[in-house]
Amino acid sequence: MTATLIDGKAIAARMRAETLVDAQALTEAGWTPKLVSISVGDVAAAELYVRNQQKQAEAAGVGFESRNYPENISLEQLVGVLSGLNADPRVNGIIIQRPLPAHIPVKALQKAVHPLKDVEGMHPASIGNIVYNDLALGPCTAVAAVEILKTLPLRLEGLDVCVIGHSEIVGKPIAFLMMGLGATVTVCHHMTRQVAIHSRAADAVFVAVGKPGLVTGEMLKPGSALIDIGINRVDGRTVGDADFESCAKVAGWITPVPGGVGPVTVATLMKNAVLATRMQMEHYRSAFAAAV
Repeated sequence: MTATLIDGKAIAARMRAETLVDAQALTEAGWTPKLVSISVGDVAAAELYVRNQQKQAEAAGVGFESRNYPENISLEQLVGVLSGLNADPRVNGIIIQRPLPAHIPVKALQKAVHPLKDVEGMHPASIGNIVYNDLALGPCTAVAAVEILKTLPLRLEGLDVCVIGHSEIVGKPIAFLMMGLGATVTVCHHMTRQVAIHSRAADAVFVAVGKPGLVTGEMLKPGSALIDIGINRVDGRTVGDADFESCAKVAGWITPVPGGVGPVTVATLMKNAVLATRMQMEHYRSAFAAAV
């Protein structure tokens, strides 16, 4: 292995420490950040994520409440629940846990969360703001992946970047975030004819497709950075979208899976919770000042 292993846990720890300071300042001002997690039906699939989020929230000085609703709840009822949380000044962020029952489209719930409480960065307004280089509450995984790249000794202006995967909440936001930082970005997807041609020309490669072993060492430029966002289960192990062994022999830096983007994503969620709380505090204060 020649690549330097990027320690996502260490990056996340630094972010949590900074978030804790900000959260304590808000608490002293009477605005303790609070997240509410919404899950529906059998929570076994999401239970581990919820426990991890709660643990990380406590470490970052953020309150956390988990709510579970029966599987037969209607979309209209859930939207009503979200409307109540949107109007509650004691709640500063809302998390929609996946998976959801088939009759509950996740996009409908994401649209129902007020943009000021959209700590996951999934609301269309949150995604759209990135196009204007206005990163308020960005999608956590995409923001986390870019934050990891920013810790490396690479000049981002003019950097050649290849993004493999063009999902609305990861691939596309990463592309716009990197363009906002001055990088030259190529986005590859399932219709791209020869992905390797693009990835081999890149100084940094992001991959988020959901196909284990998709990226191999021969697809990378020697010394490049590889940010692996994929999460897959193979033979009882959690692996990314890259063939780690071959890629580590070529890349200059590489994220492990697990332990890379995942911890930084959760830390970004907590950072968003604190930022959302501050935005809401300023919103209510300005509204009060205007009223008097």
